Amino acid sequence: MAADTTYYAIGDVHGMATKLATLHAMIRADHARRGGKAAVIHLGDYVDRGPDSRQVIELAMGFERDAEDAKNLTVFSLLGNHEQMLLDAFDDVNATAEQHWMMNGGADAVKSYVRASGEPDWRRAIDAAHADWLRALPTMLVDETRKLVFVHAGIDPVTYPECKDEVRIWTRSPRFFEADRWPDRPELDGLRVVHGHTPTPDFAPYADGRRINVDTGAVYGGPLTCVVLEPKADARYLQV
Repeated sequence: MAADTTYYAIGDVHGMATKLATLHAMIRADHARRGGKAAVIHLGDYVDRGPDSRQVIELAMGFERDAEDAKNLTVFSLLGNHEQMLLDAFDDVNATAEQHWMMNGGADAVKSYVRASGEPDWRRAIDAAHADWLRALPTMLVDETRKLVFVHAGIDPVTYPECKDEVRIWTRSPRFFEADRWPDRPELDGLRVVHGHTPTPDFAPYADGRRINVDTGAVYGGPLTCVVLEPKADARYLQV
């Protein structure tokens, strides 16, 4: 990634397709105003709980396709724990993973796919292209030059950058959230992690020297938030 890239990192969407479409439009307008190179990063948790998981994935995939023809724009999407639950449920023949997913918002995702396709079998209702896209999502994106890590949930400061995918999409460990507990390791020097996964209690983004949390509870009545990270500038936010 070029050193002069402006990052737009979007927090947990959870089926709020109208908010995501509006935020995408705001990002496009902001990039057009600023110019230069930009990278949009969806931080995961596209599905579950909200009314239109299927359309959220359509929007994310569509933004990626549009960026393929753009000169100064790239779009990345990361895996969240809710996407992993969907995939686990899809592959689980014993229904244990399916039950777990349904209890954690999966029933709402199923409704959006069944409604769109008319197919009552939820596995058949999920677009094959969506399933393939979900399976290919990475769990972390790193800008070594700017010392930025983009991930759904967080990292393990003890093992980074070798922390497991499970940590990257699920962690709420105090040893990640509490910066004074981070060990003195060269791999962590100057590192800042941009993540979602844990809704902020006041529906406002959280930022300190070690991390930025942009899960502002879009599906719980808060805004959908995007942090804008320009070179040599303080973080700013777009919200809808």
